[in-house]
Amino acid sequence: MPRQARIDAPGALHHIIARGIERGRIFRDDQDRNDFILRLGQLVQESQTQCLAWALIPNHFHLLLKTGNVPIATLMRRLLTGYAINHNRRYRRSGHLFQNRYKSILCQQDIYLKELVRYIHLNPLRAGLVANMEALDRYHFAGHGYIMGKINNTWQSINEVLSYFSEDKTDARRKYRKYVTKGLEAGRQPSLTGGGLIRSAGGWEAVRSQRKAGVFQKSDERILGDDDFVKTVLSAAQEELNNRYSLVAKGVQLDDIVAAVSCLLSIPRSAMTEPSKERTVVKGRSLVCYWAVRELGMSMTAVAEALKVGVSTVSNAVKKGETIANGEGLLLGDVLNVKI
Repeated sequence: MPRQARIDAPGALHHIIARGIERGRIFRDDQDRNDFILRLGQLVQESQTQCLAWALIPNHFHLLLKTGNVPIATLMRRLLTGYAINHNRRYRRSGHLFQNRYKSILCQQDIYLKELVRYIHLNPLRAGLVANMEALDRYHFAGHGYIMGKINNTWQSINEVLSYFSEDKTDARRKYRKYVTKGLEAGRQPSLTGGGLIRSAGGWEAVRSQRKAGVFQKSDERILGDDDFVKTVLSAAQEELNNRYSLVAKGVQLDDIVAAVSCLLSIPRSAMTEPSKERTVVKGRSLVCYWAVRELGMSMTAVAEALKVGVSTVSNAVKKGETIANGEGLLLGDVLNVKI
């Protein structure tokens, strides 16, 4: 059975889990862990991705990320590839470090954010890496201690988590810690990492009860949320996919988008691949990058090569192009004069 595509969008909340191949260690010592943290911090800052929770366990890790100006898949590819290359070089090993694809679950924020932050941050305690909550407060290799203010970093989205507990930071930390401590009573929660509908409904018993009552909910293994949330996410993903296939079927390519934008803004096509900070050219390049990545499904690397710019330039242009297109009501189908 073919694997399903990732589902993503700016602002989407993802619970990410990656394990070592054959459940082997991916973090052997503090140097490994510090290398991973340094890479993670740099990437979330560069991409304006929010990291709300994280925990490193010897043979796997958990991240709770909110998509910024690059897809989560792009960030994770750079994170895992960079770390694996350095790890293999350090230990003079070769081959894969991580097992298969990482698991990415798109989560309904208003229902699950607090619960996921707690679940992820209790992992080191449940794994026996720290002895108690006091030790977890000062543990450098999970996000809990940073939220508590016992350790500092510049890249973790601490204030967003605390805002769920109180407007006053001191009071928020007190309530947050009490909430996390209470989570110890719940034990392990496979419902936060297992199958879609089972997670959302609260287990198989709840699913069976609902079906006996004639209630059937929409589910998807990639999504953690209620019936309406799952339907909305899948509908948006399918609409984007349909648009993409429609364009590809009509033979639309990057050159067609460049030509259409050049005509729309009355600028030469060559301007798209020449260094320029002229406002109209920057606007045109932003629209080209946005539509090429989001509508045609091209990789940022491919767009960067075609336009002779850096990948980071394309990443920023995609976000800017989206703002321009939405603000001015520009649709690629109209600009191309093609019915999507």
